Amino acid sequence: MEPEELLNEERNSEGKKKESPLVSLEPDLKLFNESIREVAVEIMVEGLSNYPIFIAHQHELKLGELILDRKDLHTEWSINASTMEEFLERGVIKAVLKERFISSYKNPHEFMCVFVVVPEGANFIYYPYLK
Repeated sequence: MEPEELLNEERNSEGKKKESPLVSLEPDLKLFNESIREVAVEIMVEGLSNYPIFIAHQHELKLGELILDRKDLHTEWSINASTMEEFLERGVIKAVLKERFISSYKNPHEFMCVFVVVPEGANFIYYPYLK
């Protein structure tokens, strides 16, 4: 899935516009902002990784560790914490694309790296931390 596909409005079978998943994700990312930042800093300070990745999902997912559960928090999305290393180990990021991922990875003190998983596919987005 290309980033544009997450942002573009698609039409469903009745011809109505299909809302981007990012529309419902953004309020949750704003709400979770400080918690996600704290976990990212912890991952880096503890030396686990210089590349924390947060996985936004609405179904059960066996990748990373659940840190924010939508059922408990009454939100649309759950968030798992992971790292580039786990993504490489699990084959989500192919080893040959590691350097490309690192070169496109934004400053983790300014942006959260979010792997958004929807039924149609998954992709990375970078969402700025709120000041």
